[in-house]
Amino acid sequence: MTEDLHTGAEPPVIVRQDGALLRITLNRPRAINALTRGMAEVVRDAIRGAAETPGIAAIWLDGAGERGFCGGGDVKAMSSDGLAGALAFLAAEYRADLATARSGVPVIGVMDGITMGGGIGLTGHSALRIVTERSRLAMPETRIGIVPDVGGHLLLARAPGRLGEMLAISSGSMGAGDALMLGFADHFVPSERLADLAGRIAAGDDPEVVARDIAAESLDGSTGAAPVVETPVLDARVWFDPIADAALGHADRAGADSVLADPVGAAERLVRGLETAEHPRARALGAEVSELCPTSVAVTLAQLARTRRDGLGLAEVLADDYRVLGRLLARPDFAEGVRAQLIDKDGSPRWAPDSIEGLDRAEIARILAPHADGEEPLDLD
Repeated sequence: MTEDLHTGAEPPVIVRQDGALLRITLNRPRAINALTRGMAEVVRDAIRGAAETPGIAAIWLDGAGERGFCGGGDVKAMSSDGLAGALAFLAAEYRADLATARSGVPVIGVMDGITMGGGIGLTGHSALRIVTERSRLAMPETRIGIVPDVGGHLLLARAPGRLGEMLAISSGSMGAGDALMLGFADHFVPSERLADLAGRIAAGDDPEVVARDIAAESLDGSTGAAPVVETPVLDARVWFDPIADAALGHADRAGADSVLADPVGAAERLVRGLETAEHPRARALGAEVSELCPTSVAVTLAQLARTRRDGLGLAEVLADDYRVLGRLLARPDFAEGVRAQLIDKDGSPRWAPDSIEGLDRAEIARILAPHADGEEPLDLD
């Protein structure tokens, strides 16, 4: 029996109990379920309340419509709401992200279709992360003048080799196979089997066991659905890792210290190494990165180095994200990136400055610095 826990016509988040399962569905399909402050607060409250609701053994987090789970935060609204409004949204979003990770009732994040930015924040830290043949994951923030947040640096820092850097600076995307290999997902379930998975969990079956069984069935072909095994992002390690290691140092404390000492120099060396490489994919990537926000590229390299070096946990990374995003949102690049990508859609942002070579090292240091006087730290309660 399904019990609706919220009233009203077509709310932006639908919360309902289905047997042993609490189902939370983002419900803005025309906007690929773009996340608003109110939606984040509903998700957080529903997850926190699950432990107090009799009979619930798991939480199912998905999105309405065929296009995807969540295309990210509603950045057009963030851009128009002013800095105070944007920070209020980020605080609500990050509290929801942390709630999924800390929930005493396991959260099953269903990354079916497009799952980007804030969508990864809600699902990427959950207890059980599901991808399908339609999954497309990305942290596309360098395209709009900011950097991966929602704890994304934690996931990127844990990716094999230097692939976290590659995806972060290029706003690169990945399919199901890469999401599994890079640690962004746990199991592949064909989209046609999602209802079966949810139904069996609602009936009281163990989520991990059922997901593993369905994943195994898809691999042996017994379901008729072809498994997703392509991993072009993982394959890039062959040419990207040597270039990144030469530019940034190895992915250890010494390398991280070097990047943090001079993020601008690290970004310059990396892009130059890509642009002058023999491998055609490296040169293409270098050309692509050179068109993205220079400030974002340098800052995200430093953020990844700091997260990896200091062994930060999710709450610490979210607090770091909040401080750094607050500073980036106040810069003109964010509004310009949103204009070029989402409003006018001309794809020609005018970054300030427009090249990595033009970056002011003092400004990058200020963006990355600890809390300044007058800045409110993130309250995750």
